[in-house]
Amino acid sequence: MRRGWRATGAALCLLAWTATSQARDSAAAVIAGNLPVISVAPIDPASLPRLPEQNGLDIYRRFRGGLADPSCDKAATTTRWKKHFSHAPGQLARIDDDLLPLFGYVVDALHDADLPTEFALIPFVESGYKPGARSASGPAGLWQFIGVTARNHGIAMGNGYDGRLSPVDSTQAAVRYLKTLHGMFGGDWRLAVMAYNAGEYRILQSMRRAGMNAQNAQPEKLQGLSGITYAYVEKLHALACVLEQADEGEEWMRRLDRPVPQLAAHTLPADAGSLDAWAHRTGIDGKQLRRLNPALAASLPSSSKPLRVLAPASGFSAPLVKSAPLAMALPSASEKPRAGNDEVPLRMAVSSSHTVRRGESAWTIARRYGMKPGQLLARNRLSTDAILRPGMVLQLADQKD
Repeated sequence: MRRGWRATGAALCLLAWTATSQARDSAAAVIAGNLPVISVAPIDPASLPRLPEQNGLDIYRRFRGGLADPSCDKAATTTRWKKHFSHAPGQLARIDDDLLPLFGYVVDALHDADLPTEFALIPFVESGYKPGARSASGPAGLWQFIGVTARNHGIAMGNGYDGRLSPVDSTQAAVRYLKTLHGMFGGDWRLAVMAYNAGEYRILQSMRRAGMNAQNAQPEKLQGLSGITYAYVEKLHALACVLEQADEGEEWMRRLDRPVPQLAAHTLPADAGSLDAWAHRTGIDGKQLRRLNPALAASLPSSSKPLRVLAPASGFSAPLVKSAPLAMALPSASEKPRAGNDEVPLRMAVSSSHTVRRGESAWTIARRYGMKPGQLLARNRLSTDAILRPGMVLQLADQKD
């Protein structure tokens, strides 16, 4: 910046035991003829509580679902920036990089603040999602705050501590500032990011000179601003387009489909001693902890306020909850339990249709229901280059004439 789900393993086991117990009771009632056959609808991943471990695809889906402008235009003005950021999908998918969990942390912070997830792309532009990034001209951290702006937004600096290098402190400040700008400019994310780059007063003055307000503003026609500020909107939109185009590739989506730690802010105890000592005490990877928290990597400064660190929500050992649901159907009244087995057998059956949501592609939908993308498209009489739009209803069984 130039200007200035959580659940323990025990709780999950209890949830699973309760659901299984209820399913057995209901199945017994069905067999007795007391209840009709029911099916459980697919679960929306966004409605599930966050776990200490999540799936990388779910991070990407939350990002895509939160965009204010999800359409990807082919405007020539974005061609340069699409090429410039063509490496971004590869970076996001790297297993040996902290980028994806950090991206998920920022996306969640924006969701919690009801802000567009275009803003999660700002650290891509500013720092390449490196918490310890420093610019020769002064800005530092994920969000590249300059010193004056950092202090103005409550980021502590001094006594051996630079809060700009804390992804917790800097992200909290950035989200708070973006919330203010988003409201100030009538919910227009484009004006908000321009103000983030150039300062809100410059954007307001330019709007007044042009006789515009937040409701009718045309960001590209504002006058008196630097080329960097005009390009800021193009950069973020181009990045969103590059990621959208990448999700058409099966290999890229497979690379995202992996466990990723859920990062959260932790308050260091007064007797922590050092990051390494606290990491050893909590069982967290010390090297990762230092990478994520460069503000505290060298030593813990004396501070009257509690120090906060970014680390996995509660270690990295919680069971992974899969987000690829199947519809669960209870047995019909004519079906009997197997001899010698107390348990009522449940049969799994996929739903007959699927409604496309934002961020989904033929690959992700087909994978959820155990088929190939080509099969899904053929069953819906769609070409291989068909674009799936949110709200489209896809049939999962072969269509008959």
